[in-house]
Amino acid sequence: MTHEERRRIAAWLADGLGYAEIGRRLSRPTSTISREVARNGAPSEYLADHAQEAAGHRARRRKPVRPAEPAADGQPTELMRGFVDEFATLLTATGLPRMTARVFTCLLTADADGLTAADLVHRLRVSPASVSKSIAHLEAMELVVRQLGLGGRRERYVIDDDVWLRAWQADTGAHGRIATAAERGIEIFGADTTAGARLGRMGQFFARLSEQMSGSSLSETVVYDALTMLAALLHAGRPLTLDTLVTALAWPRDRATAALDAIQCQPAIADPLALRVIGPETYTVITRPDRLSPAQREALRDAPSRRAGYGSRRPARGAGRA
Repeated sequence: MTHEERRRIAAWLADGLGYAEIGRRLSRPTSTISREVARNGAPSEYLADHAQEAAGHRARRRKPVRPAEPAADGQPTELMRGFVDEFATLLTATGLPRMTARVFTCLLTADADGLTAADLVHRLRVSPASVSKSIAHLEAMELVVRQLGLGGRRERYVIDDDVWLRAWQADTGAHGRIATAAERGIEIFGADTTAGARLGRMGQFFARLSEQMSGSSLSETVVYDALTMLAALLHAGRPLTLDTLVTALAWPRDRATAALDAIQCQPAIADPLALRVIGPETYTVITRPDRLSPAQREALRDAPSRRAGYGSRRPARGAGRA
């Protein structure tokens, strides 16, 4: 806390402000203000200069923190252990149990050949049972790979280069299953009920999330062709057959088919549009059903239009006459 902040605290205490209000004004927790005042006397006795001087004395009495020394035999330093605990705490916010997050972070920061169960027990200073349970959890999520060590002795656990892709795909699958479950709930509760409407919004959210996270194995050329196909259908403003598209774009038939297949396999390419098949090899473009609610669509249909152009006004009666 700075000297200026302490002066403000003294002035605001003299004005009768409470700790909560002072903390709000300084963007500090109320507990910080209360400790500061308690450490340096009662509210009526709090003096900014005295508090600043006392803080300086306390700082000088503290022993300097020694930098972590490199550990021998490849064992982690205290600084490394601190990072493992800190990073594991962040991972627990994603849903991983605390011990599982610590084991995962320990493996994440290990050398390329990984660690054995005994290594994990030693580094984390926990029981073998805790490590075994955490490894089982990580294996079920496909975040850890089990390998045999040299000579076929002692299994080692490693994190390979594809771990993030698998974790991403696992989340994507879960999102897709949630969207499917929401659709089933709508059928059970009814689309016109409060529960059905709520499930509908949730299903749309997770469906889009799954769609966007699923990634695409399509080449850039196919994606570019798919966007060109959408532009052609949008420009035409009417349904077109595959033969018409092939002729208009001057493409080989298999190229046009590949572009249409890409849009159908990866709907996110077309967002906020959607490809609609209305007959044998006949296609058109519509807006995605989940982009506008029924009420929004109805409001847009009923909205007045100005044929003369945006912002135009009808001329006054008699205007323009000779």
